[in-house]
Formats: sequence, C-alpha cells, structure tokens
Amino acid sequence: MAEASETSRESTELQNSGAPVTAPEVDAWFAREILPLEAVLMQFLQRHWRNPSDADDLLQDVYVRVYEAALRELPAHARQFVFTTARNLLIDRVRHAQIIPIEAVSDLDALDVAHDIPGPDRSAIARDELRRLQAALDRLPPKSREAVVLARIEGLSGKEIAVRMGLSEATISYHLTNGVSALADMLYGEQADLRSGA
Repeated sequence: MAEASETSRESTELQNSGAPVTAPEVDAWFAREILPLEAVLMQFLQRHWRNPSDADDLLQDVYVRVYEAALRELPAHARQFVFTTARNLLIDRVRHAQIIPIEAVSDLDALDVAHDIPGPDRSAIARDELRRLQAALDRLPPKSREAVVLARIEGLSGKEIAVRMGLSEATISYHLTNGVSALADMLYGEQADLRSGA
C-alpha cells in the first residue's frame, strides 16, 4: 500500500512540476493510469460509434493522442482526460467525413456536434425539388408509381413488392424500369415516354 501511495505522489509531483516529461516517465504513467481504462474506453467508443470494426482503430487513435499530450505535460486527471480525448476524436471523425451515414453515430447530441442546419436558400431549393418529384410521381401510371414508391422510398425488395402488389417479379421489374425511366425524363427535362403498364 505504501508503494502505491508513493507512486501516486510521484505522479502528482511530475504533473505539477511543469518540467518536461521523459518518455520512460510517460510510459510508466501510461501503463499505470491509462491502460486499466481500456475496457470502459472500448465500451464508450462502441456506444458512441456504431461501426464495431472501427472501435480498435479509434482506441489506438485515442492512445496516440493521449500519449503525445502526456509527452508535453502529464494530465492531472487521467480518466477525465482520456474520455475528453475520445469524445474529441469522435467529433473530429464526424466533422472530417465526406459522407456520414445517419447510423454512423448513435447520438450526435451527446457528442455536442454543431448541427448542420440548412439556410433558407437550401430549404427553398429542397422544397422545390420535393414538389417537382411529387408532381412527376403523380404523372406516372398507378402501378409504376406504386412500384417506384415501394422500392425507392420504402426500400422493399422486388419480391416483397410483388407480394404486396399481387404481381410477378418480372412485372414489378417492368413497372420499376418504366417508372424510374419516366421520372428521370420528367425531372431532367426530356419528354417522358410512358408505356402502358400491364
């Protein structure tokens, strides 16, 4: 017990001295203070980043950041520093990603990431595009419209659509092809060539 309190006192003296920290001192501090947090840190990363295959990489990135910071100055509160570093890493990953699937991060609010709220011009353009799409959908033959909505909006497979509409998969494929082609023609200014559906 005396040895543990001695180690803790040495660690506090190192943290408060302001003197440069040597690599062996950081190595000892890291093994003593950071590595025991690995299990809870992994749980934190997995809870806030849904792709489980990224958790090991994220953990290593956190370790690198913590270690590099400790070479400059040992943090006074190791646990708090590690979790703040992990949170900041997740925020950086979200900010730097080109395209972020909505399920990539379980709770953006928990990470305090600024929301990307579209300006009035972007909102007006989006509303106009939705109106154009709705008008184009309304012009499709009923079966083509239903097949397109079920496939592209509701995300059903051809087999599921066939069951729901009571048609063969080949007929669903025909309606989807016609519907998507006609939508593209209507939305991009070409004359729609609507063939009558079966």
